[in-house]
Amino acid sequence: MPLVTSTEMFKKAYKGGYAIGAFNVNNMETIQGIVEAGKECNSPLILQVSAGARKYANPVYLKHLIQAAVETTGLPIVMHLDHGADFEACKSAIDDGFTSVMIDASHHAFKENIEITKKVVEYAHERGVVVEAELGQLAGIEDAVNVKAEDANFTQPDEVCEFTEKTGCDSLAIAIGTSHGAYKFKPGQKPQLRFDILEEVGKRLPGFPIVLHGASSVPQDRVAIINQYGGKMPDAIGIPEEMLRKAASMAVCKINIDSDLRVACTAAIRKHFFEHPDHFDPRQYLGDARAAVKEIVKHKIMDVLGSNDKA
Repeated sequence: MPLVTSTEMFKKAYKGGYAIGAFNVNNMETIQGIVEAGKECNSPLILQVSAGARKYANPVYLKHLIQAAVETTGLPIVMHLDHGADFEACKSAIDDGFTSVMIDASHHAFKENIEITKKVVEYAHERGVVVEAELGQLAGIEDAVNVKAEDANFTQPDEVCEFTEKTGCDSLAIAIGTSHGAYKFKPGQKPQLRFDILEEVGKRLPGFPIVLHGASSVPQDRVAIINQYGGKMPDAIGIPEEMLRKAASMAVCKINIDSDLRVACTAAIRKHFFEHPDHFDPRQYLGDARAAVKEIVKHKIMDVLGSNDKA
């Protein structure tokens, strides 16, 4: 099976009340852990690449690693550009064989966001590639994305119809209270998502796939392992999983998951070196990291996303 777009995935997810996991990938072990979990759960997958990942691993390497994942699993897999900064970044990804791109012009004024997004959509659609856009801004830091809390803003439901009609985008990332990175909330602060905004957007755009960024839950058991074995992440707090499951039962068809995987990898490696201080072979500690990623992804697919047995 070749790489696919998210079009049919999202139609089925919207109708079925579940979401597809969009997992950020940076290296071979992470990709292997994700697709092994997807295969065992018979789940469709979106493997997404950020600007930071393209710089770190080289787009050619990542493309062929993802292609290997398709060939070895037979799963429907989308190769998606996460947070394309401008037209040129999206064009480059499309020309490199990505089947889906995100243009993130949310930091621009509404009219300019439309103009930039429309340009990307026109180029992408001519080549059979789908486009995710963003309306509203999430706070937080992740790779090249850095938005201060005071600059974040919720998506305005009154704008979504005009935006999607004028741009022709295929899915829309909205801001309802999630945020980028592993440090989303302060200790003692109660996470809140604006389900009223999500519900209203769903009414304005019936059947249209909505995307949640900044939706990692930051598993506290893995944070505890990191801190137990020399790390310092006491205030890493994410989005409660029950909130994500509720969002997946509504209009949300794609949920981005990144920090969970990074935290799981780090916890596994720190624990490995504590228990095996004599080890020096990357296959040993990266093997543990791969297993940790697989465990997290299986949990997400089955208990949060609900995408198991949907491939």
